[in-house]
Amino acid sequence: MLVKPGSSLDICHIVNFPKVTDYRGNLSFIEENRQIPFQVKRVYYLYDVPSGASRGGHAHKELEQVVIALSGSFDVILDDGANRRTFFLNRPHYGLYIPPGIWRELENFSSNSVALSLVSQIYDESDYLRDYDEFKRWVTNEGE
Repeated sequence: MLVKPGSSLDICHIVNFPKVTDYRGNLSFIEENRQIPFQVKRVYYLYDVPSGASRGGHAHKELEQVVIALSGSFDVILDDGANRRTFFLNRPHYGLYIPPGIWRELENFSSNSVALSLVSQIYDESDYLRDYDEFKRWVTNEGE
C-alpha cells in the first residue's frame, strides 16, 4: 500500500492482535494481510538499547511497518511533516502501524526492552529518508 507523501498521522494506529489467554500463559499471533495490512518481508528487533539512547530518526518512501514492544516499554514519536504524535508501547499483544512517509523516532526505552519490527520490504537504503530537512522537502513534494 503506497501512501502519498504528507499522509496524515491518522493513518498510524494501534493494531490489536488476538490474545489467547491460558493459565499456562498467553499467546498472541500475527498473520499477514489479516492483522497487518501487508506481506512481511523482513523482521528485525532492537534490544539492549542504552538508557537515554534513541533509535529510528528516519522515514521511508514506500516501506510499511508494525512496531511491537515484545518486552518492556518505549515511546514512538511519529511526524508527518506538519504534526507530531507520541505512542507509548508496552504490551506484546498490540503494535503500531506506520505507513510510508512518516518520520519515526523511538526513545525512552525501559530496561530489558525488546522492540520488534515487521516490515513490508527487504532492506533498501534508497527507501530511507535519514535527514529531517530532506524528509520535509519530500513530504511537501519539493524533493523526489
